[in-house]
Amino acid sequence: MSTALTIAGLTLREAMRRRVVWALLALTVVLLALSAWGFSKLVGLDTELGTMTSGEARLVASLLLNLIMFGLSLIAAIGTAFLAGPTLSGEVESGQALAILARPVRRSSVLLGKWLGLVAFGGGYVVLAGLAEILVVRVAVGYWPPSPAAGLALLAGQTVVLLTLALLLSSVVSPMASGIIAVGLFGATWVAGVVGGIGGALGNDGVERVGTVSRVILPTDGLWRGAMNAFQDPIALVQMGPGEGGFPFLSEAPLAPAYLGWAVLWVAVIWGLTALSFSRRDI
Repeated sequence: MSTALTIAGLTLREAMRRRVVWALLALTVVLLALSAWGFSKLVGLDTELGTMTSGEARLVASLLLNLIMFGLSLIAAIGTAFLAGPTLSGEVESGQALAILARPVRRSSVLLGKWLGLVAFGGGYVVLAGLAEILVVRVAVGYWPPSPAAGLALLAGQTVVLLTLALLLSSVVSPMASGIIAVGLFGATWVAGVVGGIGGALGNDGVERVGTVSRVILPTDGLWRGAMNAFQDPIALVQMGPGEGGFPFLSEAPLAPAYLGWAVLWVAVIWGLTALSFSRRDI
């Protein structure tokens, strides 16, 4: 375990030196600045129904917060996916992995250390950036989500799911391809979830099943919907009316414990497949 922790620390430091991290920071600062400016304009905004009150501004802020959190999760998804590929496959192709594995070090320990380092980076980014955004909304319009800790934890879990998938892909394909495939699957699963929500709102079981199946195959969208429910104002669904499950930035119910257990099992299975693939790869 000490070997894994040492490699985790090295992986974290290496990730911090990559240019993609500076791109992540720049995108995050821009998103926070724009959202702070936008939220500050909500109260007193003139609409067709008159001047927006503070209560109406809080309701709109609840919906916009989910939208911005999705933006942060997308930034985290792109960043961690393209970090995971070079961390494993890139070091194998460049021969750097041989310097470590030539010593009496188990490949599973190396993989665990790299995975822990990426989890610390990706999860830490989502939690810190998400907390900063929540504070921006609090200062601007006075809105505070009902369960911010649970929402941030689920967003971090979404990042863990995606980087674990990216590591598996990087053990069989090139670093660039693994990142593209992982981000593509992330986006496709989200779209399938929206389609499934629309099917549910229309009473079409076949279309609704598309979202259900996609959330089982790749749990990112399921975790995202649980995070949305933790961030949104409880009266948002009442204001929007029944049957709005297809609305992309509203979630009708909190995440079920059984689904959370499935997400944990999914990560464990994919990590095991990655370890098996890495153990059989020629270095």
